[in-house]
Amino acid sequence: MRGALSWPFLRLYMLTLLYFSANSILNVIIPLKGAELGATNTTIGLVMGAYLFTTMFFRPWAGHIIQKHGPIKVLRTILIFNGAALILYTFTELEGFIVARILQGVCTAFFSMALQLGIIDALPEKDRSQGISMYSLCAYLPGILGPLLALGIWQAGDSYYFTVAMVTIAILTGVVGYSAKMDQKVAEPAPGQTEQGATMFGSVSQLVKNPILCKCSVLMLAASIIFGAVTTFIPLYAVQINYGNAGIFLMLQAGTVVLSRLVWRKKIPSDGTWRSSFMVGIMLTLATAALSVSLSIVGGAVFFYVGAILMGIAQALLYPTLTTYLTFVLPKTDRNVLIGLFIAMADLGVSLGGVIMGPVADFFSYSFMYMICAIVGVTMIIFAYERSKTSVELR
Repeated sequence: MRGALSWPFLRLYMLTLLYFSANSILNVIIPLKGAELGATNTTIGLVMGAYLFTTMFFRPWAGHIIQKHGPIKVLRTILIFNGAALILYTFTELEGFIVARILQGVCTAFFSMALQLGIIDALPEKDRSQGISMYSLCAYLPGILGPLLALGIWQAGDSYYFTVAMVTIAILTGVVGYSAKMDQKVAEPAPGQTEQGATMFGSVSQLVKNPILCKCSVLMLAASIIFGAVTTFIPLYAVQINYGNAGIFLMLQAGTVVLSRLVWRKKIPSDGTWRSSFMVGIMLTLATAALSVSLSIVGGAVFFYVGAILMGIAQALLYPTLTTYLTFVLPKTDRNVLIGLFIAMADLGVSLGGVIMGPVADFFSYSFMYMICAIVGVTMIIFAYERSKTSVELR
C-alpha cells in the first residue's frame, strides 16, 4: 500500500463513502419525522445526539481494541452490526430510532477508528495528512446529494423508498468492507508496560495533563457543538428562511467540504508544527459562518447559504489539521488511544450540539441559538491564538 491515492486506499475511501451515506439521509429524515410526530427540539436533539454520544463513549475503547487486534478483523465484525442498525430504522419510529442510533454509534466508533488508524499506520509521515484528509472528504461526500435524496424520500410520503435506501446501503457497505485490505500492525507493549497500559480509562487524564491534547480537544469540542447544531436543526430552521432549503444548505456545506479538501489537501500541515495563524483563520471562518446563519432570519437566503459555504470551509480544514498534528506530537506508545480520545471530543461536541442547543431553540429561537454558536466560535479564536509548543521530542 503505497501513497494516499493508491488503489488499496481508494477502496478504503469508497468504503467510507458508502458507510456514511446512510447518515446523510438520516440527518434529514429523523428531525422531520420527529417534528411530524410532535416531538420538541429537545427530544429531537436527544435522539440525534444519542448517535455520537455513544460513539464518543466507545471511541477510546475502539482505539485500544484496534491497536491490540488490528483494524481489519474489527472492521469486518462491525459491518454486520451496522447493517442491523440500518435495517432497524426501516420498521420503527422515534423510540426505535433511539435504539438504532445507539447501535449505529457503537459501529461508527469502531469503523472510523479502524479506517483512520489503519491509514495512519500504513502511510509514510509525509502522506499522512493527505490520507486523513481524503478519508474525511469521503465521509462528507454523501452530504452533497444525500440531503436532497432524503427530502425526495420524505416528500414522496412512502416508506418503501426509505427502506430500499437503507437496505441497499447496508448490503453495499458489507460487500465492499469485506473485500477491503489494509496493513495490520498489532502493537506490542512497551518495555515495562502492561498489555492494558494504554487503556482509555488510564488515558482520560491526559485530556487535562497533556496541554497539546487538551488544546486540540477543546477546539474540536467547541467547533463540533456548532457543527452538531447545524446538522440537527437546519432541516427545521430552513422553513423559517425566505427561499431557504435544507437540502441546498447541506449540499452546499458538504460540497464545500469536498472541494476544499481536494484543493487544499496538500496544504494541511504535516510536520508536527502548530501554526497559530492558520488555526485562528479556521475558527474565524467558523464563527462567521454561525453568525451568517443566525442573521439569515432577517437577511434571507443569501446569508443562509453563505453560512453553509463558510461552515464547509471550516469543517474541511479543522479536523484533518488537528488530527495530523496530534499524530506527530503524541507519544507513540499511547497514540492510538489518545487519538481516540480526541476524536471522542469531536463526537461529544456534535452530540451536545443537539442536546444542549435543542432547549435553547425551544426557549428562544433557532436564530438566537446560532448566535450563541457564533459567540462560542469567537471564544475559540482567542483560545487558538495561544501558541502550543511543538513537542516532537515526546514521540
